[in-house]
Amino acid sequence: MATAQKKKKFRGVVSVTPERCKGCAICVEFCPTGAITMSERLNSKGYHYPEFTYPDKCTGCALCGMYCPDFAIYGYREKIEEGE
Repeated sequence: MATAQKKKKFRGVVSVTPERCKGCAICVEFCPTGAITMSERLNSKGYHYPEFTYPDKCTGCALCGMYCPDFAIYGYREKIEEGE
């Protein structure tokens, strides 16, 4: 008997403001799914900043933003419309 795969009703989204980031990588360390990585690029202050690298892994838990000391990143859940 095959089990039906449950269809997600939301997707996780992460928004990053690179210029606020000081490159501490706390958001990367606390991301439970590994959806965020540090960029190879630098912001104008010379810091590597986080990137939303794996959107399919994100649950929208928002831990990244809760732990960011600079308010440079936040996560949220976005409703998926029927047919997406």
